[in-house]
Amino acid sequence: MFDNKQNGFDYDVVVVGGGPAGSTAATLLAQHGRKVLLLERDKHPRFHIGESMLPFSEPVLKRLGIDWSQGNQFKSGAVFIDETVGQRMYFPLSVYLKAYQVERGPFDQLLFQNAAALGVDTHEEENVLEVSCLPDGVDIVTDKAGYRSRYLIDATGRSALMGKKSKSIERIENLGKFAVYTHFEKIPPSEEAEELFRSGSIYVPVVDIGWIWIIPLSGRRLSVGLVVQKDRPKDCEMEDLLRRYLKASPILTRLLDGAEQFAPVRVEADFSYTNQSRYGLRYACCGDAAGFLDPVFSSGVFLAFTSAARVADQVHLGLQEGREADPLLHAGDDEDYQLGFNTMRLFVERFYQSGIVHNLFFEADRDPELKGQIARLLSGDLWADNNALQQSLLAGRRMAN
Repeated sequence: MFDNKQNGFDYDVVVVGGGPAGSTAATLLAQHGRKVLLLERDKHPRFHIGESMLPFSEPVLKRLGIDWSQGNQFKSGAVFIDETVGQRMYFPLSVYLKAYQVERGPFDQLLFQNAAALGVDTHEEENVLEVSCLPDGVDIVTDKAGYRSRYLIDATGRSALMGKKSKSIERIENLGKFAVYTHFEKIPPSEEAEELFRSGSIYVPVVDIGWIWIIPLSGRRLSVGLVVQKDRPKDCEMEDLLRRYLKASPILTRLLDGAEQFAPVRVEADFSYTNQSRYGLRYACCGDAAGFLDPVFSSGVFLAFTSAARVADQVHLGLQEGREADPLLHAGDDEDYQLGFNTMRLFVERFYQSGIVHNLFFEADRDPELKGQIARLLSGDLWADNNALQQSLLAGRRMAN
């Protein structure tokens, strides 16, 4: 076993960012026997959007020892809707693996506390000010202390610590521009509401400027948001824009009649981007710090879990073999990351640009094999080699690394 103290290191790995990606990476490294520090600048529970999970996150959660069924809304599938023409299509997702809709504040806190319970040193309300990745180690300076480690994992989300440091963030311009959203509680009983909470499916109404999410949460609550892909109308502010589209939706008019809004209207901007320097000398990025996509297919937390697990396992091997200073340590497993990320990116691009909802999704009942291929992608089954739809997406356009 490597003797950190003898070699002047405080930790094997410092993980910056205590969201799903950071907590996952830190926990798995601790399970590998590594000494890990997990730094979170805020204090849990803290609000975060991204409540709809994908079934293929489940294997990582099992590795973490997390039972995500407790207290959360079961998610059976996804329903895409065009209310202007009365079309809808349901895709079953929780078939082989199960998924849930979660409230991110308590869920992220659970992951963070689980990391601590499994041996990770966890610090909240500690902000990283400076990072120096050097040939002989990593120096981290925070607003409270200084640390030296053998490796750094950047899980800072859209703050993208290392991506901004290396100026390697590249915007993806043709996807959603921003989201405006809120939460409702005390959803009145109705046939539609009962079906929504029974199935737990996410509803995705398609509108002229983007799409709406309707996510059922435990306790008869709804997360409702509007993602805007086109330029915002100049005649209204963000909150007014959301209310305009909520009132224009017959489904939401029925669901929210008598409901109570219990959260402020929030806005998320600076949506989709890639990080062209996802790894380097003694560091690697995972989750949103590696890249972020328009949330239409709910890939955010899923990519956080899977990329964090991949990075953690590779860092462990690198430390074990004394190769942690190799800038190309992650070159091999990064190909798998790109396969997943680029599949979702192309899928989202087709959603906006080629009428995939009307030309493919709403016609899927005519072709059970195609419907299954769509459902597999929507479930997060991105690393199989027999999905013809995925292969056609990837073959249709060569993606930049």
